[in-house]
Amino acid sequence: MNNEKGMSEIVKAITSLVAASIMVFGINITFYGHLTPGGGFAGGLILAFLFILYYLAYGGDEELAKLPFKVNHILDSAGAIGFLFIGTLGIHFGGRFLYNFMKGGKAFHLLSGGIIPLENIAICIKVGASIFLVFTVLAVFRREK
Repeated sequence: MNNEKGMSEIVKAITSLVAASIMVFGINITFYGHLTPGGGFAGGLILAFLFILYYLAYGGDEELAKLPFKVNHILDSAGAIGFLFIGTLGIHFGGRFLYNFMKGGKAFHLLSGGIIPLENIAICIKVGASIFLVFTVLAVFRREK
């Protein structure tokens, strides 16, 4: 048995093979959430689980080097601020919070949702960072205990 951190080489190889597919799927769910089931929350969960998969497969230190705690905390805050900023632009342009001021686009296409895809992206960043942040805090707490 090897003394490396993480799981076996087979698990690491499979993780590397499926990572791109999981990332594309999470981004697709986020961008097209206003047209299909999904959205920012589901896309953020999928992307967070991708980082959790890397964390489990390769060991915590390598994954935390890719997405450090401080960067994750900044992404978490930026997602919330982005959501609020886009929502308050609705007050400026339409008089209501989350007013859809970017109307237009052909029906059933990406740009037909107005501000909804932008809000989905902000929620995706917020949820993904929050879930991975909670996971890493619990994992570090367990490791130190």
